[in-house]
Amino acid sequence: MRIQLSDHFTYKRLLQFVFPTIVMLIVTSIYGIVDGLFISNIVGKNAFAAVNLIMPLLIALSTFGFMIGTGGSALVSKTLGEGDQDKANQYFSMLIGVTAFVGIILSVLGFIFMRQIAWWMGANELLLDECVLYGRTVIVANAFFMLQNVFLSFFVVAEKPKMGLAVSTFAGIFNIILDFLMVYVLQMGVFGAAVATSISQIVGALIPLVYFLHDNNSLLRLVPTKLYWRALGSVCFNGSSEMMTNLSISIVAMLYNYQLVHFAGENGVAAYGVIMYVNMIFLSFFMGYSVGSAPIIGFNYGAKNIDELKNLFCKSLKLNAVIGAVMTLAAHVLAEPLSLLFVGYDEELFEMTVHGMKLYSLSFLICGYNVFSSGFFTALSNGIVSAVISTLRTLVFEAAAVLIVPYFLGMDGIWFAVSIAEGMTLIVSFVAFVKCRAVYHYV
Repeated sequence: MRIQLSDHFTYKRLLQFVFPTIVMLIVTSIYGIVDGLFISNIVGKNAFAAVNLIMPLLIALSTFGFMIGTGGSALVSKTLGEGDQDKANQYFSMLIGVTAFVGIILSVLGFIFMRQIAWWMGANELLLDECVLYGRTVIVANAFFMLQNVFLSFFVVAEKPKMGLAVSTFAGIFNIILDFLMVYVLQMGVFGAAVATSISQIVGALIPLVYFLHDNNSLLRLVPTKLYWRALGSVCFNGSSEMMTNLSISIVAMLYNYQLVHFAGENGVAAYGVIMYVNMIFLSFFMGYSVGSAPIIGFNYGAKNIDELKNLFCKSLKLNAVIGAVMTLAAHVLAEPLSLLFVGYDEELFEMTVHGMKLYSLSFLICGYNVFSSGFFTALSNGIVSAVISTLRTLVFEAAAVLIVPYFLGMDGIWFAVSIAEGMTLIVSFVAFVKCRAVYHYV
């Protein structure tokens, strides 16, 4: 049964609608995770540390796609809610073109300056060459990766989340197969893992591009368009919180690596890499719910359906509480087997990773509320509140915590930093919900 944005959403219907998006984001995160798994176990922990050192830069260069995907889906779903499908298709088409153009520019700049940036990020002689090799190979496909992320958001707006799931699953499986062939069978090392990721990202972007270029039974299609400067500015401003979230994650990851090199050397960077891979999967549940529910919220806001907006808000808070508890428990139970999978060959590194993962995972208890609050205000086209929440959460609070707390608690302070930042952000989210309720009437 097809679920439409205009439906009334029970818990079951809401979960059915957001579930494909959650799985999409999990599968998308598999790209880097599979690379790390093969590199760590086959190439070695120094190569694994090199990839983890350059990964924040690659994420940072793709953040424009997250901004267009979230801000654009809010605008297009709101336009659909207002009943103007032609305009919605023109906005959609413009945003795809802008993403491709910016992605190509960032790819060229990233390729040229990769060595200088890797050195600035702390890569020593032992790690530098493999940092640059992996980074330059993956950055070639940056425009396609950005397009893939944008299309994943718009598949939800088009009422085709299952198709987005199918595309991302196919690309993810394709990446695993290529990693196996290039890293394990052909012994191509870091370069092989990077090539596998790049090809998979290209495939993940081309399939939806072909779909939306042709006649289809979804709400969206790529059509001739022009630059709508005001709409583009609104999308960039409104989606800036999600871009800032991902950009901040990259910046903070660099600070984590800096502190870990100081406190634990290459082992610390490798342990953090494993924790970040696991964090990407668990965070996908919260991000997937936020991205998946945003078009429904935006549609009902555009249609001025206040009762349904209240319904979505209340159900979302309760669901995030349940997801947070389940994620925290799962992280504690799976800490040892997941660490064993990545770094079981090194006992000291294994023990450090398990301990760090258990402490880090406490943040999942409250993380969902903060991710949802930022995405909720983006869906309501309130980019200012959304940007304040995401910037404080992922940059200001966490950067301060990771720089200060370790000098009181040592290594444990590094792992506790994210929980402290999430707790401080939760206060900001609560204040924002209270202050804005009279404007949007969601309670």
